Amino acid sequence: MRVYNAKIIEPKWQKIWSENKYAEPKDDYTLPKKYILSMFPYPSGRLHMGHVRNYSIGDALSRFWRLKGYNVLQPIGFDSFGMPAENAAIKHGTHPKKWTYENIDYMSHELEILGFSFSKNRRLATSDPLYTKWEQEFFIKMYEKGLVYQKSAVVNWCEHDQTVLANEQVIEGKCWRCDHEVVQKEMPGYYLKIKDYADELLTCLDALKEKWPNQVLTMQENWIGKSYGAQLFFSFDETSAAKTGLKGFNVFTTRPDTIFGASFTALAPEHEVVKAVMEADLLLPEQKSMLEKIINLSPRERSQMDKEGVDLGLFVIHPFTGAKLPVWCANFVLIEYGGGAIMSVPAGDERDFDFASKYNLPILNIFKNCAIPHTEKNAILENSGFLDGLDYEAATAKILAELEAKNIGKKVVQYKLRDWGISRQRYWGAPVPMVRCPSCGLVPEALENLPVTLPDDVEITGEGSPLAKHPTWKHCKCPKCGKDALRECDTMDTFVDSSWYFARFASDEKTWPGTAFDKKSVDYWMSVDHYIGGIEHAILHLLYARFFQKVLRDLGYLRDSEPFSHLLTQGMVTKDGAKMSKSKGNTVDPDDIIEKYGADTARLFILFAAPPAKELEWNDSAVDGAYKFISRLYDRASKAKKCGAIPALNHASLNEAEKYARLKVYEAMKKGSEVYENSFAFNTLIAACMEACNALNAQENAEIWAEGYYIILALLEPIIPHVCAELSAELFGGANLRDFAKLEVKNEVFVSETLNLAVTINGKRRAEISVSVDASDGDILSTAKTECAKWLEGKEIIKEIIVPKKLVNIVIKG
Repeated sequence: MRVYNAKIIEPKWQKIWSENKYAEPKDDYTLPKKYILSMFPYPSGRLHMGHVRNYSIGDALSRFWRLKGYNVLQPIGFDSFGMPAENAAIKHGTHPKKWTYENIDYMSHELEILGFSFSKNRRLATSDPLYTKWEQEFFIKMYEKGLVYQKSAVVNWCEHDQTVLANEQVIEGKCWRCDHEVVQKEMPGYYLKIKDYADELLTCLDALKEKWPNQVLTMQENWIGKSYGAQLFFSFDETSAAKTGLKGFNVFTTRPDTIFGASFTALAPEHEVVKAVMEADLLLPEQKSMLEKIINLSPRERSQMDKEGVDLGLFVIHPFTGAKLPVWCANFVLIEYGGGAIMSVPAGDERDFDFASKYNLPILNIFKNCAIPHTEKNAILENSGFLDGLDYEAATAKILAELEAKNIGKKVVQYKLRDWGISRQRYWGAPVPMVRCPSCGLVPEALENLPVTLPDDVEITGEGSPLAKHPTWKHCKCPKCGKDALRECDTMDTFVDSSWYFARFASDEKTWPGTAFDKKSVDYWMSVDHYIGGIEHAILHLLYARFFQKVLRDLGYLRDSEPFSHLLTQGMVTKDGAKMSKSKGNTVDPDDIIEKYGADTARLFILFAAPPAKELEWNDSAVDGAYKFISRLYDRASKAKKCGAIPALNHASLNEAEKYARLKVYEAMKKGSEVYENSFAFNTLIAACMEACNALNAQENAEIWAEGYYIILALLEPIIPHVCAELSAELFGGANLRDFAKLEVKNEVFVSETLNLAVTINGKRRAEISVSVDASDGDILSTAKTECAKWLEGKEIIKEIIVPKKLVNIVIKG
């Protein structure tokens, strides 16, 4: 028995691939291309099995298309800015930069020993100064185009550490580090106008429907949240106007037809009217306390609590009935949607109904013959003045016309999507390239001064912004007037870093650092043909990347409107029924698997255990089973005839076992085209190859073995490349991998043949019939009865027995 030794085979071929620059894309732009990209990792220190699954999928596709003669770009990099580096600096007493780049070196080595064919020439880290340079240029260009602005917004704030916290750093309302209460604080920050692209982001989803998962498309649609409705103005009564100094406020509603059911209005805690009431000290202490409690909760926390509110002691005038409607502040109204003000119709909205019931507010029934609350659009209106007797569509059209005629409202479109706040009070991120000048105000840094890089001599304490505390870094000259000025000390959200990296990868590395993108190469490679990553990135990362693509298109950097033609979302890797995580103690280190079994075993298991989009449960015995299959594949190669090309076989002269073996091999070949080009269900291809190997093992023809291995090694090379390359070189001089694109399915192996079956009646042979090997039992019996009609005439058939491929026995009575 030949012993498979991954520790010898795998380093050998990794060295060969590196020396031959196998993974590097070609400069020949006349070739058909495939751009295959897996979402790049954060350099946390070690790869995990989720990474292995992601990159095994991408590498299988990349290797397949190279075998088919395509020019393939498969790059990798590191999403290397971010909060974890600062947390590690605090915990381990190291510098974020040192921690990050040491991890990049280690993870790069892990990627290599797994045999992933990533381009080395186009590798990057988002914390590289050159990457920061172009990101800052994009920011400045967006600022000049009016797509960047500053505003104050509510953020998570830890007073003890004097810092803004990300949502994931708030644990049960307290700071993750010091355990002090987190409050909602209004602070200035930089925002990108993603809402300006909301409609295009939504409509462009139609072009992705064929090649993106429906679940992801739905999540994007819901996040953008386009809705049609009306904006109308509610005027304060005289007393309320005097109290607030305001005339009234606009509300947004998707159901203007229900306006006669409005019995109160509700405002978000951040609304200007609520602020005016607070500043005028118009509330009781307990009411102020309630408002402060609501304000200090995040929108997510508010959505999880019971409906609560405060009567602001104000009234607005109903624009059609003249009735006075009380004004409340309610925890379920969000400032980000519709301006933070709603007209509340308890009869037509469950939230309004619950709130009105809790606080004994009027509930006006405006729907004919309907129980309330009635939230569907199929009712006829009553108690609605000039809208009585109308259905939804007719009433909506009429009320919109009335609002516009009275100049108190209009038809509008609203989006749930909010502008993207990118400011972070952190060190390890790309600095915002803005300068504050006493004379010129807020101005962008000059392009020739980019990149604005981070100072290395900082102390990371977790308390406040290290950049703001640095004694010299923030001091600079105004790029406009030359006077002393101060740098902006905020850094950018790391989602910005990952929103354009795919375009940088597509640019010829020889043009870096002279330009952000090389137009010729980017136009050739983009868009990404296959983008692979976890479902957890289905909303924000993909939405931001799509937004950046459109912005960079409009700024003249890129050509296409969408960055990713096809999206494959892989399921998570679990163990013992839970997602692998260090906190659960259920992680599996890829290094341990490689050390024990080899990289090919890890890759085979990860692609065989489940379809890519499904959750994968770790199974130690299945890993061992994958290793045993590779060992058998390696051992049985000795049964194949060594030859320089696929053997020429006379199918008609083969025996049954040999024909069956060829059938299973070519079935696997047909499965390969389907899997690599359409379904990506690698588990089914691997299963087909295993069946083919079993069929080969049931016969002894060395040429059948050679043909089978010629095809099977080519099919499995993208999945287990090291052992397949080794066996291909041994048996065929590597010819099968070079000539894979020329392989064709031989139809002769699928041609149905005939079987000769004996027909017996009560055990006595009476005839012989010829039937197709594909004939059904019904067809066989029908043919047998026809041939034996004279013996069956007038007889009662008791039983019919078919012995496969041998005989038919008919049992009769009498």
